[in-house]
Amino acid sequence: MDTMNELPQPQEYDPQSDSNAQMIDKKKLIWGIIAFLLVMAATIYGIYALVKAGPGTTSQVRDIFIIVLALESLVIGVALVILVIQLALLTNMLQNEIKPIIMNTQDTINTVKGTADFLSQRAVQPVIKANSYVAGARKLFQILGILKK
Repeated sequence: MDTMNELPQPQEYDPQSDSNAQMIDKKKLIWGIIAFLLVMAATIYGIYALVKAGPGTTSQVRDIFIIVLALESLVIGVALVILVIQLALLTNMLQNEIKPIIMNTQDTINTVKGTADFLSQRAVQPVIKANSYVAGARKLFQILGILKK
């Protein structure tokens, strides 16, 4: 049998696999909450340790955070430049590749409309007229009594 014509077989519902998926989701949620609480505890401990430390240590940590924030700003700036370049490439693709495809599609639609109009005028309307003449003749013969219902 040709594999292109085969339809995929429906899979049976397995409630146990659904409960396993829910169990995994619950475990991920629990681990996420634990990780969040650990980060919060470490942050609170770090703030407490900085308060207890001397001003020299606090100024060093402040300087490190300023450097980290400057590097983070640099990374965000590079990401924004890459985003603008990608946006320019997408705009170029829309203008040069997709627009001609849309134009070709519109030409095809217009051709199909013309073909449908031609067939309507040359084939369908004569058949409808012929059928109406036959129906009228049949009704005439029924009225005259030549044909019975």
